This record gives sequence, structure tokens and C-alpha cells, in this order.
Amino acid sequence: MFPRVYRSAEHEMSDDDWVAAARLAVPPSAHLTGITRIQQLGLGYGPRRPIRFVVESDLHLALDGIFLHRTKRLAPTDAVGVTVPAAFIAYCARARVVDAIKVGDWLLHHGHMNCDDVRGLALSALWRDGAPEAVWILDHLDGRSRSLKESEVRAVLGFAGLPRAETNVAVDVREDLEVIGDLVYRDHGLVVEYEGSHHQEDRDQYSQDLDRYALLRGANVPYVQVTKEKLARPKTLVGEVYRALLALGYSGPPPAFGEQWRQLFLSVTVAVGPRRDRPPAQR
Repeated sequence: MFPRVYRSAEHEMSDDDWVAAARLAVPPSAHLTGITRIQQLGLGYGPRRPIRFVVESDLHLALDGIFLHRTKRLAPTDAVGVTVPAAFIAYCARARVVDAIKVGDWLLHHGHMNCDDVRGLALSALWRDGAPEAVWILDHLDGRSRSLKESEVRAVLGFAGLPRAETNVAVDVREDLEVIGDLVYRDHGLVVEYEGSHHQEDRDQYSQDLDRYALLRGANVPYVQVTKEKLARPKTLVGEVYRALLALGYSGPPPAFGEQWRQLFLSVTVAVGPRRDRPPAQR
């Protein structure tokens, strides 16, 4: 597998096995970082290879499937690797904006980090890869988001210039009953709901969804249902939500698919700008 690391021929390797094997191949002074460290928390998203480590030295080690980052000063560590805020900062150095939002929301929602810890660590060492990027992305995170796809829908609508919706808040449907909406445009009374595949495969969830939408219709609350197929055509989705808002009296600017929109699908580093254009402390 790696130098001096072997497995029995019949053993089927899991993702955790690969990380354990990689640990045996690098020095004890190397610590898990970036998306690999975050995945140890249970996140089933992002690339599994290369397995990412960081070491405080000038050690050069080239192994297939492993990427060893070198740093002049190691970030805080714990029993698993670098701390979660440090891992998120490292992840932001290479992630697209939309992916950093999804992963950041997930970490906040599950209580693995908070914005103050990330900001404090980043600002204490702005020279560190990903630090300016992490500070920039914090303004786009929302820990109330309950799924990666909800986060993606919110980001798509927001970066197209539509007003910011509230995330997972109550909508009154009867005097004694509320429904929680994924994204709620409170001023216009519009609800946007993401329907994941589990909503159709889990019959109990499917029945609950039917009841929820019946309650919304009964209360004359308009809503837009979003599927993964709709999300795969983000401009079309934005247009559908925009037309729904117009029908409810929205008079703000129409969606725009210019520079801000393109940022969503580029790296956070590109969104922040070249290092040469930053203050000296951020280079």
C-alpha cells in the first residue's frame, strides 16, 4: 500500500483503513489536515484522495495517495489531527466557494466549530494558507442549514443576487401549528424546499412531506420545490424562484450572472484575490 505498510490480499479497504494505513506511512509528527481531518467527523463529502497531512518541518515525502503539507508553525492539534477550525482553514485554501460554504455550514450545524474560533485562529496567522480565505467565507455561512444541498441552494440564490432567505425557520400555517421551511423569504411569504432522494425513498419522510405541503397549500403559502435535477441547472432554478418572488410583489433587482455568480464556482482564493494584492500580513 505504502512503503512498509501492507494488507492481507483478501481485506477490502474502507476509507478509514486507508487513513490508518497512511498514518503508518508518515512520521508521527505529521497530523491529519484539510478535508481528510474533517471527514473523520463523519462528513461523507469531498475527495478521499490524496489523504492530507501537515508537518512542521521541511520534510519532503512523496507517496502516491498522500499529500504532506509543510508549515513553518503547526496549527493547534488534537488527538485526531489539527483542530477542526485549523482543518477548515486549510480546506479553504483549495476549495471552491460553493464547497467551502457547504462544508462550513455542516461543521457549524453539527457543533464541530464556531465562527469566532475560525476567525480568531485565522487572524492570528494570516500568512497561513487558507486564513484570508476562511475569514472571507465566514460571512457566507449559516449553521442553521440542515444539509449540504440546502446550503448549496441558499448559496446559488444568494450569489445570483436574490435577497437572503432565512434558514429553517417556522412558518405559520394554522393558529396552533407551524411548519419549518428550509429557506423562507419572510417579506414575500415564499418558502423554498429542497427535496433530497431520501425524501422519496423513506416512506415515513415521504408521507410527512405530503402532509407538510398540504398544510402550506391550505394556508395559501406559496412554495418552490427543489430537486437535485433542478439544482443541476442553477440558473434555471434561480429564474423559477425569482418569478415566484415577482408574483408576490418583489421589486428588487433581477438575478445577475456576472462576476459574483462566477465566484461561487471558483476557488475561494480567486474570490479573495491574488496574494500580491493583499496587505503584507496576508501574503
